[in-house]
Amino acid sequence: MAIKMRVLHTGKGKVAALAPMIHQEFGLDINATDVIPPAYSCNNERLVVLLLATKGDLENQVRLFCRELTKARAQNVALVIDGNEAGAKYVKGILAEAGTNVKDEVFYVKSSFLPFLNSVKDEEKKACLDWAHRIVDSL
Repeated sequence: MAIKMRVLHTGKGKVAALAPMIHQEFGLDINATDVIPPAYSCNNERLVVLLLATKGDLENQVRLFCRELTKARAQNVALVIDGNEAGAKYVKGILAEAGTNVKDEVFYVKSSFLPFLNSVKDEEKKACLDWAHRIVDSL
């Protein structure tokens, strides 16, 4: 399936492990997956999937990147959140202020405080990829 899509993550926990899985599932370009802020700017993307860890305060660079994610850069944004609903609501508010369309369905993951317990289980991978297909199909 050819879609102009980027997968960006914060580089921590399960969100860092899920990003390449989404990339591989949709057969995206080689530079379509990156950390936030990305090395290549987002311009005219049909979908940007943000995988964010929102436990505690959102990092400054992540917050600033979200504020710059306008409709010209990303028509739609989907969220994978390592945290709770309050964190997702906060990020959705920032993205809505920027003017992009934020998808309602958010995928939540739970990372452990211990790094060796953050591997992605098969059922989590399947649930995440099913969610990603629902998002892409809704465009």
